[in-house]
Parts: sequence; structure tokens; C-alpha cells
Amino acid sequence: MNATAGAPASAASAASAASTASAVNELGLPYELPDTAAADFARDGFVHLPNVLSPETIGVYEPEVTSEVIRLNTQHLPLAERDTYGKAFLQVGNLWEHSEKVRQLVHSRRLAGIAARLLGVDAVRLYHDQALYKEPGGGITPWHADQYYWPLASDRCCTVWLPLQETPYDMGPLAFARGSHLFSHGRDLPISDASEARLKEALAQQDFEDVVEPFALGDASFHLGWTFHHAGPNRGTVPRRVMTVIYMDADARVAEPVNAHQTADLGWMPGTGTGQIPDTPRNPVLYDARTA
Repeated sequence: MNATAGAPASAASAASAASTASAVNELGLPYELPDTAAADFARDGFVHLPNVLSPETIGVYEPEVTSEVIRLNTQHLPLAERDTYGKAFLQVGNLWEHSEKVRQLVHSRRLAGIAARLLGVDAVRLYHDQALYKEPGGGITPWHADQYYWPLASDRCCTVWLPLQETPYDMGPLAFARGSHLFSHGRDLPISDASEARLKEALAQQDFEDVVEPFALGDASFHLGWTFHHAGPNRGTVPRRVMTVIYMDADARVAEPVNAHQTADLGWMPGTGTGQIPDTPRNPVLYDARTA
């Protein structure tokens, strides 16, 4: 009786192990960039890529990322009591340090290889990861540029935005101002009501196209640190679950912080001083074409 009862569980365990092995294999395989992707990225400051990961691979990692977000989340105020930033998403960083399974996803050579080729560099290292979960009823993500927060002396930095479910318009997919990585106005603005108002007006005055597209399961976008972007509210009934990874040129150096946020962000590169390359255990090289 016990052996019979254990058989289905053993079969399920074997199937799970096979799915994980297949997913790990995909994370190490190169992705075939569309012919124009690098040029589009250089011109627009972002690119939306199809089929970056298979739905099956997303299915292997989404439950673990979600479990870690729930476990590590420190935001417990009701939505109505939060400010605009707090309503935008639940935010948890460096999940890879807490979960071996998340580490597999964050350290993916497939994703890092895409980043390196888009940035036009030989190698990229990890800055940090960040899960961004927009709850049902969650508000807008105001206009901003990520590199406002990064004490890095290089613009060869980018973020992969990887939804862990299909993301239609009503869930608030990430949207970009096409070509705005070349626009220096507003780079001194943290994400806030002020950045939303001022950047929305300034970008419209300069006729930057606001590119908003749904994401199919397995799609991902990559955007430069100085590309202005935003997202709408989540009008759906489930959280908009997104995993992000920030990559930097492996030879990028730390800059002197110019605001308090950048000073705090030095913690992602422990022990690294101004002018130094953040070659730390927290910032491993994830892809190097010279050793591929």
C-alpha cells in the first residue's frame, strides 16, 4: 500500500526534476537576437524581445520567485495608506542570495549574453536583481530613469524586465519614451509624483513616443539606465509579477555618489571605492564572450 501510494509522488518528483533540468539548460543556451535588435536598442534605448524564455521555463521559476517575494517583503501597509512609490509595486532585491533556484535565473548566461550584445561590450557583471510585484489595484509607476540611483561611471548598464505571466495592457506593462536615453533633462529626479508630472510634460514637449505594448509569456524587454520609462496601474485581479536583473559592463567603475540614493546603492557593491571596478562576490561576471 505504501509503495503504491508513493509511486505518484515519485513520478511527480521525477517530472519536476526533468522540468528544472530543461529550464537550467535553456538558461545557458544563447538567444538568437533579431537582426535589428542591437541597432534598435542603440537608437531607442530599449528593445522588446519575443520568446526570450519558454513558458515552461518561466513556469519553473515563477513559484520560487513569488515565494521569496512573499517571504522577504517588508511592505505591509494597506495600499490606501502608501505613497505613490509604495503603491507602484512590492520591491525585493537580490533574491539570488536567498534562493539557489532564483540564482539560476539571475545568473543566466542566456539573459546576460543578450545584455552584453545589446550594450556592445564583451562582458557584463551583475549589479543586482529586483523583483517588482504590482498588486491588484496597485498604482502607476511614475516616469523615471533608473541610473539616477546608480553610482556608476558608465552608461553601459541595462535592465532586463522579465514578466512572469502574460502582461496585457490592464496589468500595467512597462512603457518607454523612445530615444529618451539621449535626453538629459530630468536625470536629477527620483521616482515620485514630481518625476511623473515634470517628465510627462517634458517628454511630450520633445515629442518622444510613449511605447506601450503587452507582453506575451516569455517576452522580455531590455532598457538602458538613462531611458525614461513608466507603467500604468494594475487593473487586473492578480499581481503583475516581474523579475528584473541589472547588468553593467564588466569593466565599469564606481562613481562618486551625487545623491543620497546613490550613496545607499553602494551597498550593492560592498567594499568598492570610487574609481574601482566592483569585482566582488555580489557582482560576478555573468557572461564573457572572450571565454564563451
